[in-house]
Amino acid sequence: MTSEPMSTYERMRRMYAHQEADRVPIVEYPWGSTIERWQREGMPTADFTQHFSLDRVVAVSVDNSPRYPQAVLEETDAYTVTRSSFGVTMRNWRHSGGVPEFLDFTIVDRDSWAEAKARMTPSDDRIPWDRLKRDHARWRAEGAWLAANLWFGFDVTHSWVVGTERVLLALADDPEWVADIVQTMLDLNLALWDRVLDAGYTFDEIHWPDDLGYKGTQFMSPRMYRQIIMPAHREAADWAHARGMKVRLHSCGNVNPLVPTFIELGVDMLNPLEVKAGMDPLALKATYGGRLAFHGGLNAVLYERPQEMWDEMRCVIPAMREGGGYVIASDHSVPDSVSLAEFTQFVRLAKELGRYD
Repeated sequence: MTSEPMSTYERMRRMYAHQEADRVPIVEYPWGSTIERWQREGMPTADFTQHFSLDRVVAVSVDNSPRYPQAVLEETDAYTVTRSSFGVTMRNWRHSGGVPEFLDFTIVDRDSWAEAKARMTPSDDRIPWDRLKRDHARWRAEGAWLAANLWFGFDVTHSWVVGTERVLLALADDPEWVADIVQTMLDLNLALWDRVLDAGYTFDEIHWPDDLGYKGTQFMSPRMYRQIIMPAHREAADWAHARGMKVRLHSCGNVNPLVPTFIELGVDMLNPLEVKAGMDPLALKATYGGRLAFHGGLNAVLYERPQEMWDEMRCVIPAMREGGGYVIASDHSVPDSVSLAEFTQFVRLAKELGRYD
């Protein structure tokens, strides 16, 4: 008799504990335009996790912005130009994935930051209470894994708040300013999440994106990271562990020199292991597998050459699944060049290779 499959919650719990499960969890992130393509090709629902019977990680966010008025400034058939609650003007391309084109910023120096910071105070209307009241009990009953999203760090600051060139220069010229932005955003995040937890809602991990590298190297030295960014990262990890939650960090690019520091500050799982930037999932597993779990590590470039992707999966997944501590995914996301048939094969093979006998 075949035993019942485990829930996502149980699989993820075991991966974090470096224990084996019925199979390795599969947690992937298609672009919105990829979902549109799959629906055109016959997928009957926009819920791809349901369609493919993938593992369900539910992420919830709170609003830690200065709450500048949001607006749609321009709409065409090709794109929309909007202004965010951080006061950032950006162009988003319709029916295409990827990050926006950032056009203008409100927060550009210490004075404009002071004005924004004064607006960043905790209040209950920054929390999605209606969603929590409606869905939290169902998520738990369905065995989903629940992630409390945080929004702070170097990557968020340069991309979504202040501007890349401005922040890179400030790392050297005014590091205290950068650290204050990072810390203020974290403080508001945690104040709001304390209210959520105090209301009786439970979550399994915290997760935040902080891309600290690009192809071949990092945006800053390990020393600069430890001095400016790491204190807030450590505080987030300590906050989560004190409340029984795990810590998953998303950091694109080549972050090899920072991995020991991630472990030191309390990161439990690292994503996405960007192969094309210089990350080697098998070497990471061999070196750190007893102290760090991994999510990703399948080269998304190979989606363009499916047979090479299948070969890569046959090489990577069996080694990464040993002893738990792994979640199957590409090293970034699923682009809209991937057909429904190709992703169906990806899922079939992932489930086959990720199964524990």
